[in-house]
Amino acid sequence: MATETAVEVVMPQMGVSVTEGTITKWLKHEGEHVEADEPLLEISTDKIDTEVPSPASGTVTQILVQEGETVAVGTKLAQIGGGAAPAAPAPEPEAVAAAQPEPAPAAQAPPAPAPAPAPEPTPVQRPSGNGTFVSPVVARIASEHGVDPGQVPGTGRGGRVTKQDILAFVEQRPPQAPPAPEAPATQPAGPEPPPAPAPPPAPAQVQQGETLEPVSAMRRGIAEHMRRSIDTAAHVTSAIEVDMSRVVAARETLKKEYQAAYGVNPTYLAFVAMAAVETLKDYPYINGELRGDSIVTRNFVNLGIAVELAEGKGLIVPVIRNAETLNLLGIAKAIADLAARARDKKLLPDDVQGGTFTITNPGGYGTFHGTPVINQPQSAILGTYALVKRPWVVTDENGNDAIAIKPIMNITLTYDHRLVDGAYAGRFLRDLRERLQGWEEDNS
Repeated sequence: MATETAVEVVMPQMGVSVTEGTITKWLKHEGEHVEADEPLLEISTDKIDTEVPSPASGTVTQILVQEGETVAVGTKLAQIGGGAAPAAPAPEPEAVAAAQPEPAPAAQAPPAPAPAPAPEPTPVQRPSGNGTFVSPVVARIASEHGVDPGQVPGTGRGGRVTKQDILAFVEQRPPQAPPAPEAPATQPAGPEPPPAPAPPPAPAQVQQGETLEPVSAMRRGIAEHMRRSIDTAAHVTSAIEVDMSRVVAARETLKKEYQAAYGVNPTYLAFVAMAAVETLKDYPYINGELRGDSIVTRNFVNLGIAVELAEGKGLIVPVIRNAETLNLLGIAKAIADLAARARDKKLLPDDVQGGTFTITNPGGYGTFHGTPVINQPQSAILGTYALVKRPWVVTDENGNDAIAIKPIMNITLTYDHRLVDGAYAGRFLRDLRERLQGWEEDNS
C-alpha cells in the first residue's frame, strides 16, 4: 500500500568509515511510483558502488540531489509520498540558514536574534573564506592543498562546491598556484595585495575521436589506494609453476556433484584459495601486516577475492571472513556469492573491509603472469593465472625422464619486502605448490 505521509530518502551510512556518497543514477524519477525495497537509486563511494532500496511504497514527489553530486551521510536525497507542495519549501531553510551567518548586520543593536539561528545550518556544511558553504570533506581537502573553496567553480546544487570540484581544481592547478593562498598569512602587513589566485582551470579540451567522462568515486578511490600502496610497501614479486593435474581430476569428479546438489561450480580459484589458506597457517607474516613499529600476525584468515565490475568500471575486493574454517565447498560457495553480489551492486562497505590476504585471478582472461599491487595494509597478494597445457618433464618410478602434456598454472606472490623476505616467500610458494600437486579428494 502506498504511503500517504512524506517519507524522506537520505544518504545511508554505508559503513563506519564512509562519510559521504555520490549519486550515480536515479532509477526512479519524480512522479514515478516505487515499491518498498525496490531499487531507487545507485550511489558510489570510494569503496563500493551499490543500490539503495526505497524505504517505502509511494510516488517519488521530490528529488533534491541530482546525479553526479556528492553529499554527506544523512543528507536528504528525495521524498516519497506526501505530495510535492509540502516538499517545496524544504530547500528554503537551507538557503536562509546559509544566508544568516554571512551578513554583517551584527553591528546593529536591535537585531539580536541574528546569532540565535546559528544552530540551523546543517552540520555538514561550513563557510569558506568568502562565505561559500562546503562540506567538511571539501573543507579538509581544500585546507590540505591550500585552496580557498571560493576560488573553485561549484557544480553542485545551488553552485555548491563538491568533492569532485575541489579535487579537479587541485589536479589541474598550475604548480605555482599553491603558494598563492598562503601569501596573506606570510605578508599580513605588506602594503601590496597578494598575487591574484590562479584562474579556474579551463575545461578539458576534447579532440575529434575522443570521449570525456568524469572519474567516478570508486575509480578515484582505487587510484588513491593503489598510489598509496606503491608509496608505502616495498613491492617484490616471485612466481612458481604448478602442475595442476590432480586438481583438474578432482574438479572433474566434484563438478557434477556440487552443481547438482548445491548449484555451485568448483572453480580452480576455489582450489587455490583453500590451499593458500592452509599454507598461510605456516607463514604468519604473509597473512600479517606492519602496524607502526609492530608486526601483527593472526590465527585467522579473512580472504579477499578481487572482483572486476562490469565493463571495467572498477575493481572491488570483498572478503571471506574466517576462511580457515571452510572446506572446499564452503569456499566455492563464498566466492560465487561475493562475485554475484559485487556485480549486482548488493555489497555493503563492511563486506570489503577487514581482509588480511588477497587473491586476484586475471588468469580467467588468458594472462599467464602479472605483478599485482598489494591491498594495503596487507603484506602480500597472490595472483593466479591461466591454466595452460604445456610440455612437462616427468620422472617415472625408475628415475627416467620423459616429456608429458600437463595442465600448468603460474602463481605469483607479490609481497612487502619490509616484512617478508624472498626466501620466506619462496618457501610459501613451494609449500603451496606441493599442496596443489599432491591434492587428494579427501582434501575437499
